[in-house]
Amino acid sequence: MNSRPPSPTLRAAGTAAGRVAAAAPAPEAANEAKGPAHPAGAQAPASAPLPEPVRVRHGLDLTTVLGLAAGFALVFSALAFGGHARAFINVPSLMIVVGGTIAVTIVSFAREDLAACRRQLARALMRPVADIADVSGYVLQMAEAARRNGPLTLQPLMKDKGVEPLQARAIELVVDGIAAEDVERILRTEIEAQQARSRHGAAVLRRASEVAPAMGLIGTLVGLVQMLGNLQDPAAIGPAMAISLLTTFYGALVGNMALAPLAGKLERNTDAQAIVDTLFMLGAISIARQENPRRLEMMMNTVLPPELRLNHYD
Repeated sequence: MNSRPPSPTLRAAGTAAGRVAAAAPAPEAANEAKGPAHPAGAQAPASAPLPEPVRVRHGLDLTTVLGLAAGFALVFSALAFGGHARAFINVPSLMIVVGGTIAVTIVSFAREDLAACRRQLARALMRPVADIADVSGYVLQMAEAARRNGPLTLQPLMKDKGVEPLQARAIELVVDGIAAEDVERILRTEIEAQQARSRHGAAVLRRASEVAPAMGLIGTLVGLVQMLGNLQDPAAIGPAMAISLLTTFYGALVGNMALAPLAGKLERNTDAQAIVDTLFMLGAISIARQENPRRLEMMMNTVLPPELRLNHYD
């Protein structure tokens, strides 16, 4: 049986389809034409691991403890070498200086300020501030991880109990997708409030360091009055003169060798904590703006001391 020859229209369509099929490369040939997804020798950017949280190394602050111990040891050693150490012990003078200093300081501040000073003083002896160099490197690694993996990858850091309070707050704002301007405003307000609370604690000790020498002067006046009122009794002149001189000695010793240095230490810790919190704030702002970590490094170097500035990308 003879088949019917195809019509001219079908022959033309078949010819066109053959030309298209001949022109189109095979899937393997097309993939080879495009080349590999990444150049030879190059790898896809790996996800950056999360950095380990910066933890405060708890333990005695040797600079504070050894400094106070050395200062008082030198004074007491000088008294002992003089052979009359007991002559420098006078209970009424101690009552005037120590009791008067505590009383006047309590009157000058609210109960909340006194409680904050007690907490900060305990922390000052236990090295409460994280190392600034460790924090700067940690913030940079955190920004790199967020840039490669996305801000949500920082969420596990927020649940760690050892992180700094402001760090957890900064990560929370970034993970929630808060705008960079709002992140900066919120964190800056918290930093300023924290600094104000910390400076109240230092102000308590600073005030006490000023009151102690004044109480010593009051004790001196008390001793002079007692001495002048008993000039007819030679036996009363010695104790009155002891009160007069020892209260001045106690006031200068307590105020200048204990209270003033501790107040300075609290102020130093407040400044160091402000730098740490500012680094976390700059990191959160950079992550919220999706900036290059190189720019974050430049911004942190404006805050860091010259000896601690970063050069990670140089």
